[in-house]
Amino acid sequence: MDRFERAERAVALKHGGYNCCQAVTAAFGDLMEVPEELLRSLTAGFGGGMGCMESTCGALIGAVLAAGRIQDGRGTVRTAAKLHRTFADKCGASICKDLKGRDTGKVLCPCDDCVKNAVLALCETLDL
Repeated sequence: MDRFERAERAVALKHGGYNCCQAVTAAFGDLMEVPEELLRSLTAGFGGGMGCMESTCGALIGAVLAAGRIQDGRGTVRTAAKLHRTFADKCGASICKDLKGRDTGKVLCPCDDCVKNAVLALCETLDL
């Protein structure tokens, strides 16, 4: 599966009832060798970003979690920093409430695009 197919799969999962974090991690399930239901339960708390929109976007969290598993934890701190920069460049921010325009009324990046951009950022970062 190429990166664009993987991104579209993540968006489809989101439309199928997964939250942003769940959709991103599940899109990389084949590379992580972790049962999808386990991923779904582990990432259930990151819908609406971390802390009910107050912190990091769930899609970005999902990309970092997937990176950690794919890399077996090696170099993941550096990867997370690069993912954060790439995601913020693509989306305009990394905090859920800022992305959704909760305080400003201006949406910077809809959830579907955050999910897609998180998948693409991870694929670019790890050359997948």
